[in-house]
Amino acid sequence: QVQLVESGGGLVQAGGSLRLSCTASGHTSSGYDMGWFRQTPGNKREFVATMTWIPMTFYSDSVKGRFTISRDNAKNAVYLQMSSLKPEDTAVYYCAFKYTEQTAYNVWGQGTQVTVSS
Repeated sequence: QVQLVESGGGLVQAGGSLRLSCTASGHTSSGYDMGWFRQTPGNKREFVATMTWIPMTFYSDSVKGRFTISRDNAKNAVYLQMSSLKPEDTAVYYCAFKYTEQTAYNVWGQGTQVTVSS
C-alpha cells in the first residue's frame, strides 16, 4: 500500500555533509509519522530521528546537534540533513513510515548506504 523510496547516500569525508531524501507513495494523506533508522553489520537497527504529524521532532543522542530532520507533507517526503559526519555514522540508512495511531514503524525504505571516511 505505502511504499518508500529513498536516496542521497554516498561516500563523504569526516566532517562533511549529506542530505537523505525519502518519498512515500500510496495511501498517504494525513496522520502519519516518518523517521530515519540506521543499521551496521552485526547490530540491530537503531533509531536516528523522527518527525511526527503534530509535528514533534526527536533525535538519538548520538546525532543530536548534527542531524536535522524535516518533512514536506505536500510531497509526502522526509529529509535528513547530516552535518559534521563521523566515521561511526557509517551505516545503511532506512526511511520509515507509520500512521500516528500505530505503535511502531512498519513500512521501510530500501535503504541507502552512507559511508564516512576518516
